[in-house]
Amino acid sequence: MKKPAIVVFRRDLRIADNAALRAAMAYGPTLALYVLDDAADGRPLGGAGRWWLHHAIVRLRGHLAHLGVPLILRRGDQNTAVIDVAIASSARRVYWNRRYTPWGMRTDEALRSQLQRTGTVSDSFEGAYLREPHTLLTKQGTCFKVFTPFYKASLAMGEPSAPLPTPGPQAAPRISAESESLEDWRLLPTAPDWASGLREAWVPEAHNAESRLQDVLNSRIDSYAQDRDRPDLDATSALSPYLAFGELSPRQLWNAARQLQRADPAAEPGIAAFVRQLVWRDFAANLLHHFPDLASRPFQEKFSRFPWANDPESLRAWQRGRTGYPWIDAGMRQLWVTGWMHNRVRMGVGSFLTKHLLLPWQHGEAWFWDTLVDADPAQNIANWQWVAGCGADAAPYFRIFNPIAQGAKFDRTGRYLRRWQPAASSYEPGSAGVPPIIGHRQGRERALAAFRSLSDR
Repeated sequence: MKKPAIVVFRRDLRIADNAALRAAMAYGPTLALYVLDDAADGRPLGGAGRWWLHHAIVRLRGHLAHLGVPLILRRGDQNTAVIDVAIASSARRVYWNRRYTPWGMRTDEALRSQLQRTGTVSDSFEGAYLREPHTLLTKQGTCFKVFTPFYKASLAMGEPSAPLPTPGPQAAPRISAESESLEDWRLLPTAPDWASGLREAWVPEAHNAESRLQDVLNSRIDSYAQDRDRPDLDATSALSPYLAFGELSPRQLWNAARQLQRADPAAEPGIAAFVRQLVWRDFAANLLHHFPDLASRPFQEKFSRFPWANDPESLRAWQRGRTGYPWIDAGMRQLWVTGWMHNRVRMGVGSFLTKHLLLPWQHGEAWFWDTLVDADPAQNIANWQWVAGCGADAAPYFRIFNPIAQGAKFDRTGRYLRRWQPAASSYEPGSAGVPPIIGHRQGRERALAAFRSLSDR
């Protein structure tokens, strides 16, 4: 029997539009490998991400079984596991889809060298983004630092390559490499089991994501551009977790949206707004790719001198939805229960933490990493730096979101408030019976003074 190929899965847990899987199966009998490596994203997955990963692997394993591709699970150093499985299975080729984070690229380059020393052929493919980060540069050959020019340059490149079809089934190879048990990884919370809200809100499965995509395009795209900022409506795609774990590819979303636009030109405004979100995702990846210290340092160097506060008590109040501001507390409770928060509310809670409370953006980024089902290594960092004012293309420092006016403006029906902060009678501070931890005017003036101090030094 022909020696097998190995396809290594990471944040690409799908069988459709998966170039690495197709290449492996075109070569011959194929083994799939997923390695739970706590350093894969630069740090271990957060609790909500671990919950999602467990269910995504269960469903991926079933889809691969229908293709005749057994899935092997290992935990530990990714490259050590790949080499071990390659030797145990006598694999001649190893395939994967490329990563673009600094730690991902270092790991993959080391893996390529290690495989070469063992005489194993390796190859990698694109598929995580609409455009690979190194392909979209300014005319001077540098990284875009402002989104709008990046967006225009991305559109000017034309259509991304079309999604690849799912490969057909084949005879399963004989397995000579042992797999660990998914249950032994203990990705699911048990003591206590805090995931009931996640189970109610999500089905981490590619087919469910595809159904959601079609529902958004067929039923909501006409109002998407104007309603996507309203958390009181079910108006967003809510596809971000499926993108984060690669159960859907951005090319699949782009292609489906453009097909609808060609069939219904009147849908163009909604399609343009939808596509813009995909390009923003590319923009975040571009930034982290070209600025590998973005995870630890502010994009704007002057913010290394910013007078951040040290206030653990206020941080805990923010995390627990006990700030006394119903708009902020509703968002933090939605996050805790469902592992997700509406994007407009994310801006509000991020602004409140970094500006009203003057707490470092890294605190918020770490909390979101642990609690979001859609925590993405590049977007989480880039978005938090943006809202804090220290990132690329950040809002002006004097743009401090008003947590009272924001609630009244974007939750017009009050439905969001009633669901996530039912004790509140309005978006006025203290209306839920929790005293505000800081006054709005006081927080705003303190933040403005802190920002102005940067230019005084």
